[in-house]
Amino acid sequence: MEINNIMVAGSGVLGSQIAFQSAVHGFGVHVYDINEVAIEAAKERFDVLKERYKADLGLTDEVLNEAYNRIVFFTSIEEAVGEVQLVIEAVPELLDIKQKFYEELSENASDEVIFASNSSTLIPSQIKQFVKKPERYVHLHFANEIWKFNIAEIMKHEGTEEFVFDRTIEFAKEIGMVPIPIYKEQPGYVLNSLLVPFLNSAQYMVVNGVADPHTIDKTWMISTGAPMGPFAILDIVGINTPYNLSKAAAAAGDKEAEKIAAFLKENFIDKNKLGVQSGAGFYTYPNPAYKEADFLK
Repeated sequence: MEINNIMVAGSGVLGSQIAFQSAVHGFGVHVYDINEVAIEAAKERFDVLKERYKADLGLTDEVLNEAYNRIVFFTSIEEAVGEVQLVIEAVPELLDIKQKFYEELSENASDEVIFASNSSTLIPSQIKQFVKKPERYVHLHFANEIWKFNIAEIMKHEGTEEFVFDRTIEFAKEIGMVPIPIYKEQPGYVLNSLLVPFLNSAQYMVVNGVADPHTIDKTWMISTGAPMGPFAILDIVGINTPYNLSKAAAAAGDKEAEKIAAFLKENFIDKNKLGVQSGAGFYTYPNPAYKEADFLK
């Protein structure tokens, strides 16, 4: 199956990165979002991404402008899904929003289109019932700053066709990612199954008054030689993600997660301190303290 054009639904932090990474690698990209305000915000993100790709990857203005010109913007699902072979969904992590999106998408998409969700917190079997052809549904999960942290986790459900799974893996390679095939449903995929307990332990220590974020990061960096600690990682991931994960765990009865969710909401979410993307989180950007020469002293 040849993939020439893709649709990226949701033009937030990850959606815009997925769209631009695909365009840089030669794909035509249809970016869909709910209204013109969201589209204008996306265009601003693409301007920032051009500068990041230039600084981090050494790409020229010519290459970056050619990539941007492969992107077309839509506020209509019906129009956006026309002439695409793959849809990557990156809409907000709320099941009712995803349900509404997939039901409308299914009404308008060709039966041959592959549907792939970038969901961080939901597994395929929670969404597949909203898709007209669940055998063509898979998850394709990216880490933030995908041009640098270039893994793509591909997770199937029991009914996913092998061809769909394999073709999604191939697409990940085609856009410069290292594919991580996941053969059984696993909340958190591979990366977050490893990373979330680590990040949760760090957050538990803060909310319980054991140590402050910078001290915890410093401890980890000195002890392991890592370039950053858990709170710097949280800033890169974006504070919304641990907040949503903590809320979900709290709803399932986890009292420590409830404390973390309340802490993140009061100190970060409500103040729009969302990490690197907003310029502030546990650190201030673009020059966070953990990169300073004397941070580890």
